[in-house]
Amino acid sequence: MTKIKIETYGCAMNKADSEAMAGLLAENSFAFGDNGILIVNTCTVKTPTERKILKRLEGLRGKKVIVSGCLPSAEPSIAEKFPEFSFLGMNVEDIVNAVRAVENGNRFVRIKEGRCRLELPRRRENPVVEIIPIAQGCVGDCSFCITRKARGCLVSYPRELILENIEKALSEGVREIWLTAQDTGAYGIDINDNLPDLLRDVCKIEGEFKIRVGMMNPSNVLKILDELILAYKNERIYKFLHIPVQSGDDNVLGKMNRRYKIEEFRKIVSEFRNNLPGMTISTDVIVGFPTEDNEAFEKTVNLIEDVKPEVLNISRFWVRPGTKAEKLKALHGRITKNRSRIMNEVFRKIGFQRNRKWIGWEGKALVSEKGKKGGFCARNLAYKPIILHSDENLLGRFVNVRVTDATYYDLRGEII
Repeated sequence: MTKIKIETYGCAMNKADSEAMAGLLAENSFAFGDNGILIVNTCTVKTPTERKILKRLEGLRGKKVIVSGCLPSAEPSIAEKFPEFSFLGMNVEDIVNAVRAVENGNRFVRIKEGRCRLELPRRRENPVVEIIPIAQGCVGDCSFCITRKARGCLVSYPRELILENIEKALSEGVREIWLTAQDTGAYGIDINDNLPDLLRDVCKIEGEFKIRVGMMNPSNVLKILDELILAYKNERIYKFLHIPVQSGDDNVLGKMNRRYKIEEFRKIVSEFRNNLPGMTISTDVIVGFPTEDNEAFEKTVNLIEDVKPEVLNISRFWVRPGTKAEKLKALHGRITKNRSRIMNEVFRKIGFQRNRKWIGWEGKALVSEKGKKGGFCARNLAYKPIILHSDENLLGRFVNVRVTDATYYDLRGEII
């Protein structure tokens, strides 16, 4: 039988989609390996990523390829650019039919919305981590973002189905649960439910495991702030909050259609840090948005220097087709590149300072992945990555560690 390989770009949701496709193929007795059919599961959130994928697809001409994910979903015309490839959108449940068509020398093109991911089998890339999508799509309408075009409006998955999936994963040896969505804070808005109540139920499940809650936008966190902080106090939930601010200037936020003010973002960070000591704050900024002048950029720099997030994802603004921001006059690439460089320098100092405070810390951490350069990566209560070296296979184990050193990006430790 033809062998299958899946190449994944993008976020945790895309990884979950790839695991669902792999699960369906494994259930239908397909084998995995090179030199067969390649599935390229795409991302479209940033122009550089899209360019990288398009370059990759150009290099694959003449081979058996199925393209899936956000790129064909947001830009269906890509199917015309590569007439020899097959295409899916969010409908990962059609992957078996697509593979069978390609096996028989036919082309399969069906780009549409997909089924609930939790109803599909999954083949985990990491045996101790289960990615649980709790919703698809979002309630926002950010002027720069193409993801809603790809993923659609919010569809929250039933709480009972989420809990059932988590219980099954734990019974199979999983130790870390990632609750993911385009915006986890929006969970339940469409089905009369909410994230804090979901988290409370997840924490009641028996077993030894940790929960990482995925990205949530400030506008939705504000509506559930007190209840969310209360839910986060459970020791099973990593003290890790991914809350993108995008800009430190209210006028720019208005043009981005972000639906919150800077002071509201500050309030969220302050409340979490005051109630949950050792909290890891992860945020995102976009530098070089078309209406960002020098003063607005300085405000963003000042915000980051003041808030001192433990994690900062920096993106240069890129025009995405079909978005409202596409109509705005873009800044010169030289400006966005320079602002990105400045922001990176600012964060390197902050990240190093924040991480050095962990040196000497001792406590329990979950070894959740193998290190890229050998060893293992463990996560402590604040989801800080701690690099460990051991001759034993530590994957999936809770170990007592001491932090001995730090970089701006991670911690280094030893087992005690």
